[in-house]
Amino acid sequence: MLLLFRILGLLPLRVLHALGAVLGRVVYRTSPGYRRRLRENLPRDLPDRDRALARAVAEAGKQALELAWVWTRPREELLARVETENPEVVEAILAQDRAVLMLTPHLGCFEAIAQSYMWSPAGRRRPMLALYRVPRKAVLRPLFELARQRSGLLLAPADLHGVRLMLRALRNRQVVGLLPDQVPSRGEGVWAPFFGRPAYTMTLPARLALANDAIVVSVVALRRPRGAGFRLRWEPLTETLTGDPAQDAAALNREMERLIRRCPEQYLWSYNRYKVPAGVEPPPP
Repeated sequence: MLLLFRILGLLPLRVLHALGAVLGRVVYRTSPGYRRRLRENLPRDLPDRDRALARAVAEAGKQALELAWVWTRPREELLARVETENPEVVEAILAQDRAVLMLTPHLGCFEAIAQSYMWSPAGRRRPMLALYRVPRKAVLRPLFELARQRSGLLLAPADLHGVRLMLRALRNRQVVGLLPDQVPSRGEGVWAPFFGRPAYTMTLPARLALANDAIVVSVVALRRPRGAGFRLRWEPLTETLTGDPAQDAAALNREMERLIRRCPEQYLWSYNRYKVPAGVEPPPP
C-alpha cells in the first residue's frame, strides 16, 4: 500500500485530480449503497442540486487520490500549493498566549491543513496535536500514521488516552485539531440539527474549549481548479459557547454548515454522518 501511494504521489496534482474525478464517477455508478447515501445526505435545499451532486461525486474521487500527493510530496512543494487567504488572522490568533482548538470538517483537502501547518514557521513554534481514528484495516494503519507523522504532527487516538493527550496539550497552550463532524460513540455526543436533520454530534470540542479557555477556529482548505493547489482559511468561531451540551453542539453544527455551504460540492457527503451509533437511542421522529 505504501508503495502504491508513493507511485501515485509522483504524479502531478492536476493529473491525480483528473483521475480522481473519473474514479469518483465510476464508484458512484457501480456502488448502489454509496450512491444512495450520497444522494440522501446531500441537502435538498442546495441551489442547482443536480449540478452540486455531479460535482460532489467528482470531488470525492479527487479527495481519495490527492492523499497520495499530500502525504508523499516534499515540504517545499506542498507549501507552494497551499495559499492562506488571511495570514493576518492566523498571526493574530497564534500571537495570543492561549490554547487553540482547530475545527476542520470533512471539507476540501483537510489532510493538507495539518501538513502545511506543521511545516510552517508557526508549526515549528507551536506543534499541533490532531485527533484521529485508527483505521479498521490493520494494513492501513502504518501508512496513515507514517504519513501524518512525517511532518512532526502529533497524533491522539480517538479514545480516552487521546482525550487526555488533548487536555494536556491545551493546558500547555498548544494547538489541537479535530474533525467535529465525525460521529462519536455512545455517551460522547448529543443529537443536534445538521442541514435540517438530527445528527449525533460531538460534545468534546466545546468541553475542551471551555475547560481550557481555548480560541476556537474553523479551518478549511478548498481545492483550486485544475490541480493548482488549495486555498486555506482560518476563521474564529462566530458563536459563543455556553456550556450547555445541546446548545453548543447545535452551534458547532451551524458553523460547519456555514463553511460547507460556501463550497458544498467539496464536502464528503458519502460519510455516514446521520448514523445511529451502537447503544445510542435514535433521535425523536
